[in-house]
Amino acid sequence: MVRTVVAGLDGSPESRAAAEWAAREAKLRGLSMKLVHVWEPVPTPGSQAPLLGGETRPHWAERVPREEVEGLELRHPGLDITMEALSGRPADVLADVAKDAELLALGSRGLSGLRGFLVGSVGLAVVSRVERPVVLVRAGEQAVDEHEPDPTGIPSASTRYRPVVVGVDTAEPDDSVIGFAFEAAARRGTGVWALHSWSPSPYYVHDLSVDRSLRDEISGRHTEALAEALAPWRQKYPSTDVVEHARSGSAADQLIEASTDASLVVVGRRVRRNPLGAHIGPVTHAVLHHATAPVAVVSHD
Repeated sequence: MVRTVVAGLDGSPESRAAAEWAAREAKLRGLSMKLVHVWEPVPTPGSQAPLLGGETRPHWAERVPREEVEGLELRHPGLDITMEALSGRPADVLADVAKDAELLALGSRGLSGLRGFLVGSVGLAVVSRVERPVVLVRAGEQAVDEHEPDPTGIPSASTRYRPVVVGVDTAEPDDSVIGFAFEAAARRGTGVWALHSWSPSPYYVHDLSVDRSLRDEISGRHTEALAEALAPWRQKYPSTDVVEHARSGSAADQLIEASTDASLVVVGRRVRRNPLGAHIGPVTHAVLHHATAPVAVVSHD
């Protein structure tokens, strides 16, 4: 089956930003794109009640993605774009559609007065259930935001891409998460910033505050572990610049800070196939809500 880049559309500014991001990603990957609009049917006779302009809900559900496709085709000539209007619970339908997708792009509202994302219940439900990569794109995201400014400081989509940031767990480095980041960087012709955060054991907190050599020793171990985890990927992508950062502190805070200079942030989500059900880890959850760049959540065992 030919995979496509899928974007969920509900007519909101954030979902339109996700559709634009998905179109750019599909062109980078040389794939087609599918736009999916999900509408929830309401009990009759309300389901046939006219909306503004005299349209019924089914007709409106078809018009919104069709007009979006027409706009995307104008802005991204040569890209193969299809649309599909489906009914049902949005989280269920999008999770099902994502099974056959290369990745799924969804929109997220910006927090008023704060930086980053406000991920709604549908977005969180989809991220926690889908085993394909899901990318969350904030409202207002534009192509120029993924690129470095030109020499005069003016935003431009023709300059070099900003780096791809990835969080690395050196205790259990996962190839799917790291590989996604390196592949994304290679497609963009940019580098990778690999971040690993560590917190000292409570038993060492006092000693670390007075013994600089002990702190340097522990920091060195984490730096070596990060380098070891990335060594195969440096070899596989020799032309990709890699910057490694192993620092003590909050992993979420460091990824969120790095997102201000990133074209994409890549984080992992462990798949749970047990009675505890779907789960999004605390670091990924925080990054989804506060990162300023698009965030790719890659599931792994």
